[in-house]
Amino acid sequence: MVGEVMKALFISDNHGDAAILERVKEGLADQVDAMFHCGDSNLSPDDPALAGFQVVVGNTDWDPFPRVVDQVVGDEHVFVTHGHLYGVNQSLLNLKLAAKEAGATVAAYGHTHQLACQVVDGILLLNPGSISQPRGEYDYLGGTFATVETTPEHFIVRYFNRDLVNVGLDKRLKR
Repeated sequence: MVGEVMKALFISDNHGDAAILERVKEGLADQVDAMFHCGDSNLSPDDPALAGFQVVVGNTDWDPFPRVVDQVVGDEHVFVTHGHLYGVNQSLLNLKLAAKEAGATVAAYGHTHQLACQVVDGILLLNPGSISQPRGEYDYLGGTFATVETTPEHFIVRYFNRDLVNVGLDKRLKR
């Protein structure tokens, strides 16, 4: 049973758009416990726009970001990767297995540019979508990122657009 609530921000695939990272930080950094970037920032690790984010390498990044960020936030164990190394375009099974092996309760990934969330075997599998180059059913939103808030019983996922407006796709998922 989880006791301490976590609220974290997840963003991915900005593909060089540093301004959107700054805008998101200015608007929400003080409202979350941690901020994660799921790869394809296309920025240097010392770029000020990435300050405050835990960042993983994506398939289009050249700088030496880690492949995985594995971090405890509150009572949650967060596993972040870009997804290309786990074949997320075909299936989330390898991602789920890696997250489970790490003991994670939240596994966040990017790469597909499509927002998605589901709970499998007690692990929240989350894609915040691409903030700059969205694809799929919700591409009309013009780019998304997500926050995750936890309770002892649920994962609460909220998606926001580039204007930091909640897009109305909130999910309250049972653990």
